Amino acid sequence: MAVRQALGRGLQLGRALLLRFTAKPGPTYGWGRPERPGPAAGWGRGERPGQAAGPGAEPRRLGLGLPGRYRFFRQSVAGLAARLQRQFVGRPRGGAGPCGRAVFLAFGLGLGLIEEKQAEGRRAASACEEIQAVFTQKNKLLPDPLDARRWQGFRLEEYLIGKSIGKGCSAAVYEATMPVLPQNQQVAGSIGLLPGRGPEIIPRGEEEQAPLAPAFPLAIKMMWNISAGSSSEAIFSTMSQELVPASRVALAGEYGAVAHRSKGGPKQLAAHPNVIRVFRAFTSSVPLLPGALLDYPDVLPPRLHPEGLGHGRTLFLVMKNYSCTLRQYLHGNSPSPRLATVMTLQLLEGVAHLVQQGVAHRDLKSDNVLVEPDADGCPWLVITDFGCCLADERVGLQLPFTSWYVDRGGNGCLMAPEVSTACPGPRAVIDYSKADAWAVGALAYEIFGLPNPFYGQGRARLESRSYQEAQLPALPESVPPEARQLVRSLLQRDASKRPSARVAANLLHLSLWGERTLALKDLKPDKMIGWLLQQSAATLLANRLAEKNCVETRMKMLFLANLEYEALSQAALLLCSWRAAL
Repeated sequence: MAVRQALGRGLQLGRALLLRFTAKPGPTYGWGRPERPGPAAGWGRGERPGQAAGPGAEPRRLGLGLPGRYRFFRQSVAGLAARLQRQFVGRPRGGAGPCGRAVFLAFGLGLGLIEEKQAEGRRAASACEEIQAVFTQKNKLLPDPLDARRWQGFRLEEYLIGKSIGKGCSAAVYEATMPVLPQNQQVAGSIGLLPGRGPEIIPRGEEEQAPLAPAFPLAIKMMWNISAGSSSEAIFSTMSQELVPASRVALAGEYGAVAHRSKGGPKQLAAHPNVIRVFRAFTSSVPLLPGALLDYPDVLPPRLHPEGLGHGRTLFLVMKNYSCTLRQYLHGNSPSPRLATVMTLQLLEGVAHLVQQGVAHRDLKSDNVLVEPDADGCPWLVITDFGCCLADERVGLQLPFTSWYVDRGGNGCLMAPEVSTACPGPRAVIDYSKADAWAVGALAYEIFGLPNPFYGQGRARLESRSYQEAQLPALPESVPPEARQLVRSLLQRDASKRPSARVAANLLHLSLWGERTLALKDLKPDKMIGWLLQQSAATLLANRLAEKNCVETRMKMLFLANLEYEALSQAALLLCSWRAAL
């Protein structure tokens, strides 16, 4: 809009506003929405507001109304109109003088520019919604390897179980496959393993002797059952948090038959590329798996170990078998600063999805993040292990903290300050909406090659309860300045000053892909939308031409599938302010 048009429109609005506040009291309509007079008040059919209702009736003076979108400015505008009324009240119509015309000029120009700014915002928000709709459909999730066998995989006897690949404080994880396909049947027969006699197990040391190395695309997580009892109902109820990332098919078997969710139960998390997916969930008798007597004898049932404290039945979860954990990956690899930034971005995308779904993980650490390298060796990160999560439909992310017996989550070292310093009380509530984002900021130190400042011993270790932001160690100079500033922002003690996971993820997206656009001193919404359209076209082309999408292409598709104009604008303003301060 040209300045003349903005001025003209603003003068019209300004005059309407002044008349609204300087008109004599009387029935009006428009801004403020007083009740519209009906026929009983003197409006006949065919008459318009302001017309006399009949012979001898006095004409009404009506103040013209502003559009409803200006209600946000009502308080400040009302104060200005009151001052104008005090200055010009009593003057004849049109006798405001040069001072009054100058006020109208400035006030009108301001309102005209506000209207144009709002129009730009509406166009940008509409464009973001259209781009989001396209990439929501294009964004491909991890295929379910058991999808072709929809009603199979709900019994432990159907799986071929390999070696142990991990052990935590509440479960053990083993590699597994389903020897149903012909090639798996051949492999199983060649090493003397055939399904049908219980869960088949490859003894230790025989993997190398086998003529063919069986592929294990799946992982089975066996929960340790010490206190849940042996009934399926009790097991599903006690371990329900583990089922939050489960698919609908996973819950359609035994769980769907014996443990229907109540309205106050845990949420079912929508699928996301950076969050683990549980393909099957069922209960079964605890078998004696490889290494069990050495690694976890105390949690075995007495029939397998005389001194064991576990129950005879427990929960099993079937997932994709990933290459390693984030801790293991970082132990053997030193990602470049740009790659480390992309890895941090993946964690923020996963956390942003959890927050959007009303779920808090509450146990983020490098052992609870799985890694799968792509064809070029670039790692893809997946958040796993939801045993400590908050996923209650009744409370959302606002947990009532009425006593010390309320579970605040796991891993006290990476517990956000607003959680670790909370004190119980009748009305105390812990807000988890930014707690996982704080944990990502702490994990970023490990990803960028430094020790986590909240681990270890001695004076070098920081405690989330008492640390000061000035004590945070500086990241290497090789790390991009925007990433360094973001890590410090995520670790702010005051959660209200901390960016949300969605804004933080958008900020890294803009930093990685939007260098030229953000270099502009005057970044307008139209320029931003033009850049988004360019990125959309390039990403769609790369997705179509490549047989397997690289990590950066998949991250761009995630970014475009989660476009929200307000969060994007916050990230752009924050990033520009950081760059201006450098």
